[in-house]
Amino acid sequence: MELGMKRILIVDDEELIVRTVKAYLDREGFKTYTAFDGTAALQAFEEKGPDLIILDLMLPKMSGIEVTRAIRAKSSVPIIMLTAKAAEADRVVGLELGADDYVVKPFSPRELVARVRAVLRRYEGEGMESERILAGDLSIDLKTRELRVQGELVDLTPTEFDLLTYLARHPGQVFTRLQLLREVQGYTYDSFARTVDTHVKNLRRKTEQDPKNPQYIQTVHGVGYRFARQP
Repeated sequence: MELGMKRILIVDDEELIVRTVKAYLDREGFKTYTAFDGTAALQAFEEKGPDLIILDLMLPKMSGIEVTRAIRAKSSVPIIMLTAKAAEADRVVGLELGADDYVVKPFSPRELVARVRAVLRRYEGEGMESERILAGDLSIDLKTRELRVQGELVDLTPTEFDLLTYLARHPGQVFTRLQLLREVQGYTYDSFARTVDTHVKNLRRKTEQDPKNPQYIQTVHGVGYRFARQP
């Protein structure tokens, strides 16, 4: 399916924002659906099966955090969160629950469309070679975008998968947070750099026997992260 044919669910209680984002995405050829509260968002998710969800954090009936938690219990569909500048703690919680990206209000609709395209491309793995990376108990299938730990399939969000893959492709090499942000998500804003820490925390929880003493993604204090060389 072409990116322009993808189904996008837009969830926000501000009608002007929904209408504006919908107009921009429709103009790019996306198929869009809308919801104005958390309950309606979950219903639309079940009925429409969107390929990506744009989700506001502050919603009536159910918060964006609650909606994300409910969706992640059954799906790895990409989620881009819309947040207010004052909601940093909520943004971190959203990322920990599995949101792939976030955009701070007020935002440029053009930037949001670019983020949508970037996340979808990562999720689809366009142009990715048929290849598998093996490291310790990890098996990363780049064709199917699947991770297995000791043979068991582990669910990752698109951003988590891309971050793990990029690090695993360069074992022993140290990357700053901004470098990882640029390579994995395509932008380098200082204010977003710490989101990398949240994604790494999620990955360690899903891949390590002891997340506090990681054997795969290691912290290089004062610099960033590296993927350990495997014996």
